[in-house]
Amino acid sequence: MKLSQFKFDLPPNLISQNPSKNRDESRLMVVHRNTGEIEHLQFKDILKFFDEGDVMVVNNTKVFPARLYGRKEKTGAKIEVFLLRELNKQNRLWDVIVDPARKIRVGNKLYFGDNVELVAEVIDNTTSRGRTIRFLHDGTEEEFKAILDTLGETPLPKYIKRKPSEEDRERYQTVYAKYEGAVAAPTAGMHFSRELIKRLEIQGTNFAEITLHTGLGTFRPIEVEDLSKHKMDAEYFRVEEEACEIVNKGIAERRRVCAVGTTTLRAMESTVTARGLLKPAEGWTNLFIHPPYDFSIVNSLITNFHLPKTSLLIMVCAFAGYDLAMKAYEEAIKEKYGFFSYGDAMLII
Repeated sequence: MKLSQFKFDLPPNLISQNPSKNRDESRLMVVHRNTGEIEHLQFKDILKFFDEGDVMVVNNTKVFPARLYGRKEKTGAKIEVFLLRELNKQNRLWDVIVDPARKIRVGNKLYFGDNVELVAEVIDNTTSRGRTIRFLHDGTEEEFKAILDTLGETPLPKYIKRKPSEEDRERYQTVYAKYEGAVAAPTAGMHFSRELIKRLEIQGTNFAEITLHTGLGTFRPIEVEDLSKHKMDAEYFRVEEEACEIVNKGIAERRRVCAVGTTTLRAMESTVTARGLLKPAEGWTNLFIHPPYDFSIVNSLITNFHLPKTSLLIMVCAFAGYDLAMKAYEEAIKEKYGFFSYGDAMLII
C-alpha cells in the first residue's frame, strides 16, 4: 500500500490539549470487525466486552521527564535538550536531541538549573540534531536521577500547544507504569483507572505486563510513499515468562486476547513462536506493521486516534482492515472524538 492512502483531513481543534476529567470517562468507539458495526460508548463500558479468562496485555513502561532547558557556556544562549536514552550509566552518557542544533557543537558545555545544578558536555554528533552528551555529576545514581526529575519537564508531544503542568506528571503516564525509559506515553493505557482495572480483575479478566520503551520515532511522520521502504527506529522491549504463560493460556482457551496500545502489539508481534504463541524475549525491535499483515496472537486492540500518515494509523488499518479503519476515522471526525495522546479511545474486536 502507498502512504497517500493514509491521508485524511483532521481539524486541528480535534487534537486534545488536555486529558479527560477522569481517566475512564473518555469516549470509546467500539469497532466490530466481523459486522462492520461501530458503537459510541464511554471507556469504562469496556467491561461489557471482556469475560472471565480473557487477557489484557499492557505496556508497563514509565515516562521520565525528558525535556531539559539550559544555557550554553560563555554565550548564555538558551537551549533545549531532549533526552532520548541513557547509553552508559557509569559514564552518564546520553543520546539526546538538541535545539537550536546549529549552535550546539562538540566540546560545548551546557548548564542546567538556576543555580547550575547540572552540567553536561557535548562529546559527539549523531545526526543533524542528535548529540551524545556526558553529564558531569559526581553524586550517586539516585542523586543524579533526582536532579533530572526536578529539572526535567514532562515530554508532552509538540502537538499539545501548552506548557506541561504538574498534573501532566501524573496524567501523561499509565497508573501501572513501572520501568522508566519511555519518552512518550503508551497512551491507550492512560484510559485505565485503578478502579476499572480492579473491576476487570473481579470479573476474571487477566492482566499480563510487557515493557516497550516508546521512543520519539513513534510520532515521526513517514516520508516514503512506498511503505516497504520505511525504516522504524528501534525501541527496547522485554517480554517475560509470566506474561507468556498468561497470554498463551488465553490463546489455548480461545479467549479474547487484547493488546492495550500499539506499542504492546508491536512488542508481542516481535517475539512469536512458529506455532503462533508468545515467547520470552529482550532486545530491540524495529518491526513496522503495515497492511497486509497476519497477526499471530491478539484478537482485539485498544488504541487512541492517531494522526494521518503515521505508523500508528497504518498499524490500526492492518489490524481492523483498511476500509473499516478509515470509515471509523471518518465517523470519529464527524462525531468530534478527541485525537492523539490525550484524546479518546477505540476498541477493535
